[in-house]
Amino acid sequence: MDTDTWRSTSVTDHLGLLSPSNGLPLTSCHRSYRAVLCTELAKPLIIRTIPSPPLQPEEVRVGIHCCGVNFADILACQGLYQEKHALPFSPGMEFSGVVMETGTDVSTVQKGDRVLGVTSSKAMAEECIIDQKMLWQIPDGVSYEHAAALPVSYGTASLALERRAHTQPGETVLVTAAAGAMGLATIDIATNVFKAKVIAAAGSDHKCNLALQKGATHSVNYSQNSLKDEVKKLTDNRGVNVAIDAVGGDIFKQALHSLAWEGRIVVVGFAGGTIPSFSANLLLLKNVSAMGVYWGRYREEEFPLFSSSISSALQYCHEGKIEPHIGEVFKLEEVNEAFSHVIQRKSTGKVIISVK
Repeated sequence: MDTDTWRSTSVTDHLGLLSPSNGLPLTSCHRSYRAVLCTELAKPLIIRTIPSPPLQPEEVRVGIHCCGVNFADILACQGLYQEKHALPFSPGMEFSGVVMETGTDVSTVQKGDRVLGVTSSKAMAEECIIDQKMLWQIPDGVSYEHAAALPVSYGTASLALERRAHTQPGETVLVTAAAGAMGLATIDIATNVFKAKVIAAAGSDHKCNLALQKGATHSVNYSQNSLKDEVKKLTDNRGVNVAIDAVGGDIFKQALHSLAWEGRIVVVGFAGGTIPSFSANLLLLKNVSAMGVYWGRYREEEFPLFSSSISSALQYCHEGKIEPHIGEVFKLEEVNEAFSHVIQRKSTGKVIISVK
């Protein structure tokens, strides 16, 4: 997709409030709200005013303050993500806001509560209706921006480091795409929670320097140097215990070759656009393990783990152990610019859409 098509092309629908069933104007007694809509794959998103449906007994209506922008949102709007949405749909997987209304059977939250929410889509809007079990209370002292930055990046980082790689204190962790939201979250948790040493790998000196500021011990600019060779130098040829890779392609292969004896590499994404393949004998030679983390799948398969990855991140943030890096904040009307910012790899840390 031409990245320029995402730039400066937000469109607001001025046709009035239309009923989804018959296209007739809504009466004044109906609620409505603005939402980002993907009406055609790989085309600019639009802002449209849509009717707000009534609540089901276990649902909650949340007024959204902030939502996070993830590469998965962009892939979904291109039709390239593993979860497909019927058109039209609102992108957005994570948000923070305030409870506006609760269904008759809701017992976990009440009107006025500050909450963080996770959904497969529809977070890029002024409000969201969501099942009560997909909401978490935001502790005092945690901002809406920080809360919206936590679920996907920190949830994935937590499960990758703890559940999959079993990272131990003092081990060395290699993090690729280190200045992205996922990369900085991994550095944050690895250094401040798991007490590991981090080698940050990124594609520019600026991004490497940011990773160092956020806690990495060493950095490698893999646009200028061989990642494998530099890791060998930094570890006296021992290699790293854990590698968390979000790039794929040749960077994954170099990270795999950088593992120490019984090292573990965890695949969390393919931001470079290429899904790598490798010879299985590489696993055998040094008794290494290769595994993946698809954080969203835990929602269906092991919800307690999914929930705890979010609760833990909120608690760490509340205690001051971690601090999400907010790279850029865009308004709802600037959603296409926000997507373009990520596509062009200008972003560092989490990009946030501010609704309020």
